[in-house]
Amino acid sequence: MGQAELHEHLATGVTTVCRAWAVTRKDGTVFGFTDHDRDLAFDGLTFKAETGLSARALAQSTGLSVDNTEAMGALSDSAIREEDIAAGRFDGAEVVAWLVNWSDVNARRVMFRGHIGEVRRGEGAFHAELRGLSEALNRPVGRVYQKPCTAVLGDASCGFDLNTSGYVHEDALFGVEETRVFLCGPLTGFEPGWFQRGRLTVLSGDAAGLSAAIKRDQFRPDGTRVIEIWEPLRASPVAGDLVRLEAGCDKRFDTCRLKFGNLVNFQGFPDIPEEDWVMVHPASAKAKTGGSRR
Repeated sequence: MGQAELHEHLATGVTTVCRAWAVTRKDGTVFGFTDHDRDLAFDGLTFKAETGLSARALAQSTGLSVDNTEAMGALSDSAIREEDIAAGRFDGAEVVAWLVNWSDVNARRVMFRGHIGEVRRGEGAFHAELRGLSEALNRPVGRVYQKPCTAVLGDASCGFDLNTSGYVHEDALFGVEETRVFLCGPLTGFEPGWFQRGRLTVLSGDAAGLSAAIKRDQFRPDGTRVIEIWEPLRASPVAGDLVRLEAGCDKRFDTCRLKFGNLVNFQGFPDIPEEDWVMVHPASAKAKTGGSRR
């Protein structure tokens, strides 16, 4: 990517360098920014200058310490909208930062690669914390010795295909109450509670791309099917918006066997003794039924 050319340029003592960032959201949308006074283009992406984006010095270290920095910029309808930040669309977005010779963009070097952490906004500007790749090493990994399954329905360890007929439903909303209660019609073919502990994803409208865990799936006395999520979405869906409902899993052994037929991939330990059994102490009594010894 022209690292040698960049080093030669820096060695001259008279430089024409700037920073450039590529931000890739989880929905696949890519943005390019630069702190130069004109747009740059490389790797098939245009890095825009009018956003006013800038960054603090990058804190880098050896070992497993977390590299971090902060990006700051103006909220602009043509680049980063306040509504998108409020909706969480930039949460966890991938960030790649380069040091670039703006007079020859082939002379550049990647200086940072990581993800967006906390985002603060206000007074027409935003501050985004950037966390390096070593941040992931701070998270515990490994199997957990417990009765319930530790997999997420549909992930690699679960292996279940949610697109199998009968486990996903897409339809327009009949109505929305209090931003977290969705009226979905009768949902013919799905018994009550089928989507409880599942996931709701909005496919159209202002909240498109946002999703949430389902808290309840039940019928009202008038026959209306109600899907309630745990927390309100950060953007407001309306009647007519298309949503996707995914079947829920309560992580139990019997649910995996009977509802999904996926017992071979169950990631829990259903035969762990209960706590009462662990606390049992030796006794000389022949009868251990809890009754009188007489």
